[in-house]
Amino acid sequence: MSISLVACGGGQETTGTGESTSPVSGQVALSGAGATFPAPLYQKWFADFNQKYPNITVAYQSVGSGAGVQQFTQGTVDFGASDVAMKDDEIAKVSQGVVMLPMTAGAIVMAYNLPEVKEPVKLSRQLLTDILLGKVKTWNDPAIAKDNPAVTFPEKPIQVVYRSDGSGTTGVFTMHLAAASPEWKEKVGEGKTVQWPVGVGAKGNEGVTAQIQQTPGSIGYIEYGYAKQNGLSMAVLQNKSGEFIEPTPEAFTETLGAVELPDNLRAFIADPEGAKSYPIVSYTWILAYKEYSDPEKVKAFKAAMEYGLTTGQQDSAALGYIPLPESVVTRVKTALETIKP
Repeated sequence: MSISLVACGGGQETTGTGESTSPVSGQVALSGAGATFPAPLYQKWFADFNQKYPNITVAYQSVGSGAGVQQFTQGTVDFGASDVAMKDDEIAKVSQGVVMLPMTAGAIVMAYNLPEVKEPVKLSRQLLTDILLGKVKTWNDPAIAKDNPAVTFPEKPIQVVYRSDGSGTTGVFTMHLAAASPEWKEKVGEGKTVQWPVGVGAKGNEGVTAQIQQTPGSIGYIEYGYAKQNGLSMAVLQNKSGEFIEPTPEAFTETLGAVELPDNLRAFIADPEGAKSYPIVSYTWILAYKEYSDPEKVKAFKAAMEYGLTTGQQDSAALGYIPLPESVVTRVKTALETIKP
C-alpha cells in the first residue's frame, strides 16, 4: 500500500469550515515508511490532515516494520513506523537520535477460512503452537475437536499463512508464541522474520488477508482491523490465565489497561496478565528523529502527529484499532515536544 497525498494551494491556508491557519509557511512534504499494521488508520489521518492543511503533504509507504526501520535508520524518510519498538542496538545506529511515539494500538488475530464451521473456533495455547509447528495438519484432527467438542470440522488440510516480509506484526506474534510455548521458543524463536516450519508466505497484512480469503482451509495472523474490514472469521484464543477470549475491542482495551509504559514509551507485551485480557495486543510506534535540519518540517510533523493524537483517535474504533488512553496521549505529546530543528 502506497499512500501519497497531493497538495493544492500554498502559504497560510484555512478551510471553508474555519479551521486554524496552517502551522507552516509555503509547501511542506513529509515522507514516512513502515508498518502495514496501522496503515489503514494512518491513511485516513493523513488524508484528513491534508484536507485541513492543503499545503502540507504526507506520503506513507506501507512496506512493513522491518523495511520501515531500515529506511528510517538510513535517513531516507522523515519518519518510520514499526509495530515493535526499536531496541537499544538499533537506536544506536541513528546519529540524529530517536523519539518513539506510540500512536495507536491494535490486536493480532488468527483469521481463518472455514465456511463449513459457523461457530468461532477455539484455539488453546498448545493447539495454536502445534498448528504453526505443523504437528496438527488437518481441521478434523482430534486435538482441534478437544478444544471444540460441540463442533464438526471438515476433513480438510490446514494451510498456514505467514508474513514473508520483515514484519512488526510477526515480531509481536512470535514474541507471544515464544512466551507461551517453550517448544516454539527453542525451535523457532521470535523476531520480525523467522523460519516458519510450515505454510506459505505473503507480503504485508494486506497480502496475508488476501491469501486467507482465497484459500479454503487456511489460517494466518493479521491485525484485527484487516480481519474486521474484510469479514474474516477470527479464532477465540486462550490467554495466560487459561481463559478463552474472543477478539473484541473491549478485550483489547482490557489488555492495554494493564500495561504501564516506561519513560521511553517502549513496551513489549509478550503474554499479558489478567483473566479478561486478549493475549496478543501491541502498541504501534511512529519513529521520529530527535533533531531535524528543516524547522518547517518539524512544525509540519508535530502538527500531523498532534492531529493523530487528538481528532485522529476518534477514527480508531471504526477501523479496528484501540484508542489510546488519555494518560498515554498526554505522555506522547510531551515526547513530541522534545523534537528539535
